[in-house]
Amino acid sequence: METRDGKDRKNGGHALSASRRFNNTTRRDVSRHPVQKINYQRKLDELVASFNGRVHSLVLHSCCAPCSSYCVEYLSSYFKIMVLFYNPNIYPREEYFRRVEEQKNFIRKMDAPNGLEFIEGDYDTAVFYQKAGIRAFQHEGDTGCAECYRFRLERAAQLSKELGYDYFATTLSISPHKNSQVINKVGEEVAQSLGANHLPSDFKKKNGFKRSIELSGALGLYRQDYCGCVYSKKERDERFDKIEEAAKQDEHARIVVTGCCDDCRHRSVQIVRDLPVMK
Repeated sequence: METRDGKDRKNGGHALSASRRFNNTTRRDVSRHPVQKINYQRKLDELVASFNGRVHSLVLHSCCAPCSSYCVEYLSSYFKIMVLFYNPNIYPREEYFRRVEEQKNFIRKMDAPNGLEFIEGDYDTAVFYQKAGIRAFQHEGDTGCAECYRFRLERAAQLSKELGYDYFATTLSISPHKNSQVINKVGEEVAQSLGANHLPSDFKKKNGFKRSIELSGALGLYRQDYCGCVYSKKERDERFDKIEEAAKQDEHARIVVTGCCDDCRHRSVQIVRDLPVMK
């Protein structure tokens, strides 16, 4: 099933009710590392083992097709999955539509034994930046990122309740650049506030990220080179500009692109210095 109906029918509008607002000055900063880390992948493994073969239903928020690849492969043995592509943070529009089409492409190619469906949420960037309260960030992983996670996870939780699904989750923890402690803590808070069931996870564990790269290659998936929002794109552009400027300082240097991948972007472009030919 493919549908563009990602709206909250009860609230007659977007992912959150009009009264919901974010207040970064009063909310506890969950972007800080907790004192004691929790192994969320172990919690997930223990949970699915307790199913004893019974299939449950899951709304899985996906940030992009490559990140969802391993997550769907792993989860499809235990869940009927509804993939929710709800990412109004993505900039620019052309990039958003490229990623959503690649998500649909992946779902068409993926075999899921217990059912795999797709729903696309609204692409309303103005609502996202207004309600998530994000103005700028210095680097990936700061406080603004946690609010971005919360905004999208709330929509996944709401959709799970609308559809009568057992759990909601996100693919975000597969990225080595994203803090699974923060993602799961936000998920737990969203679950408590909305009365839904959050599925704990840390998909980068058990070589999950490595497997996602393998699947992306096998399926020919487009892998972006920045997270998504306008600020992460700016961070990417500034980093690449520095590399280009450094290359200009050496007549024997050249820029080599070694990958096009969200989670290897710190090494996706490098300078190679060719030794001069001896005469």
